[in-house]
This record gives sequence, structure tokens and C-alpha cells, in this order.
Amino acid sequence: MKILVLQDRLRSGGTERQSVLLADAFAAAGHQALLLTFRPGGALGGPARAGRRALQPFDLGLDWFAPGLGGAAARFGPQAVLAMGRMANCYAGALQRRLPRAAVVATFRTGKPLPWLFRRSLLRARHVVANSQEAREVLLSRYGVPPERASFIYNPLVFAPLPDPAPARAAARAEFGAGPGTAVLLSVAMFRPEKGQRELIEAVAGLPGDLDWQLWLAGEGPELPGCRRLVEERRLGGRVRFAGYRPDPAPLYAGADVAVHASRSEALSNFLIEAQARGLPGVAMDAQGVRECLIGDLTGFVVPAGDREGFRAALVRLLREAPATRASRGAAAREFARQTFDPSRQVAAYLELIGRLI
Repeated sequence: MKILVLQDRLRSGGTERQSVLLADAFAAAGHQALLLTFRPGGALGGPARAGRRALQPFDLGLDWFAPGLGGAAARFGPQAVLAMGRMANCYAGALQRRLPRAAVVATFRTGKPLPWLFRRSLLRARHVVANSQEAREVLLSRYGVPPERASFIYNPLVFAPLPDPAPARAAARAEFGAGPGTAVLLSVAMFRPEKGQRELIEAVAGLPGDLDWQLWLAGEGPELPGCRRLVEERRLGGRVRFAGYRPDPAPLYAGADVAVHASRSEALSNFLIEAQARGLPGVAMDAQGVRECLIGDLTGFVVPAGDREGFRAALVRLLREAPATRASRGAAAREFARQTFDPSRQVAAYLELIGRLI
């Protein structure tokens, strides 16, 4: 099959990682796959190579600008187009009209309000894939997508298993000065308002004084300076560590003990499923799809959005548990995530859907 994967830019977010993984997996399975971006470069862009192309000849800084998209898609002649990300999905409806014989598949993987063009694409594309069961229900109830044209396929795990976590754990903890008894709380996400890093900082600021903990915040983005100021204001400089952008955050997962998540805008949290696959129990504030990322009260706890007291109570419960109890939670988390979000399983689901549609 000829499959076109469409993304505006290969920045460091979870959707972009999914785009790269799926395009590469389709090619590895023997299909002719092209990952077409609007803008060149980005953290995941890397050097130019076969199977990737950018529409803008040089980076104009415009996520929405896709010069010559219809012509480029027509010349490739795809049997299927998979639109990934908000900007790409805004073009999915127009592409379906331009390429009536192709199966244009829109995707829905956000809790944010959708632009009008995105909403129109949901009704014009051949099919829509949500990345959680809850997100699929939103497609039906809020956006009017017919049930027969909506599926859900979970995000596949992106990161390969860490070969030997012990040295990585020791190195990561040494980098940030975490002692042997320090409980490390980890969040990996772009610093955007909806990702909730400020909420995490405010929540952990009220943890009991006798607990030995650190909060590691990995990522970059516009909210980072404000979060740094908040840490200073709350006098948490010895507790909160900013890890920056990590192309492969696997060592941070190895060094951490608990995954923490307070995003307000999700359809399925890549961070939570990756953390579960690394054996980290989680504490998360509720958002679309979050409850599908863990097994409640076994591999983690979900509290209502904005409930800082409930969040702290769940954290304290985890941090005061016996090491063997927390280890059993981690083992259950690892088994659940690696089975539920196995990449080969999710890639096969996409290929089966595309094959059926064409």
C-alpha cells in the first residue's frame, strides 16, 4: 500500500513521535510510506532521508502553511492518508475531496477545542481514529461523527525497553542529587499551559515536610520560565529539578519512582503509558483518556482535575507504602502497558483499518 502520513512539523511532542513511529513501521512492513511535513526541521526532524519530505523549502515558522499540499499528495498517489496533529487534520477534509479514491483518515487525539476546519474534516474524511475509547465517545456525542466511521486505536509505545536500567538509574539520580532514600516524582511533557506543570508544582509544595522527595520536570516550551519563577517563589529550588528536553527520556524513567500528571488537555497520555511501561506507578488528575492509561487503585490513582488535596493524598499514600507494595504496583503497571500499548499491535490495527477502507 502507498500511505501518506501528514504532520505539520516534527517537534518533540507525543503526536510527532507517533507520526515518526507509524511512518517508519509502515515502511518496515513493506509498504511505500511518505512522512510529509509542512515545516522542515524540528527536534525529531533530523537530516533529510528517504521517506520524508517538507513542503516549505525553508522554515517559515508557520505551522499552518502547507504550500502545494494537494499537488504533492496527488503526485505521491496514496491509497491512504493519515493526518496527524491539529494542523494536518485541518487539511484532511480538503484532501479527501482532492483525492476521492484515497482513504483519508483523520485522527482525534486532543482535549483542546477544535478549529472549524478540523471539525469539518471529521465529517468529510473517510474515517476518524481516536486514540482512546473516551475520545471516540466524544467524536460521536460532541462532533456528530457516525459510529461506523469512528474507531479507536491506542497510541503505541514509542521508546524501546531500556537494556539495563540500574546504571541509568544511578546516573540520573546522581545528576540531580537524589539520595538513596529520595522518592523521585517525574513528569515529561512540553511546557504548555494545558500540560499542568504549574499545577504539579503547587500540589507538591504542600507535601508533608518529613517526606524526602524530588520532582523532575522534563521538557521545554513557553511555560518553562514561569514555572522556574514559581519554584523560586515557593522556595522549592532544592526539590524541583528542570531536566530540559531529552530526545530519549528513558534514563529519567529509570531514575524515577512515581509518574505524576496534571494535564488538562488529553485524549490519551503518551507520558503515562510510557511511565507505566517502565514500571512507574502513577498519580494523575483526570482528563480525557487518562483512566485508560493505568489500572485505577492498582497501578496508579486518578483524582478529579484541580483536586490538589486529593492529589497530595494519593502521592503520600504511594510514598509511604512499603517498598514491596510499590514494587508490585510497578510490576503490574509494566505488564499492563506493554501488553495494551504494544507497538506491533497498534501498527497492525492501523494497517488492518487502512486495508479495509481501501
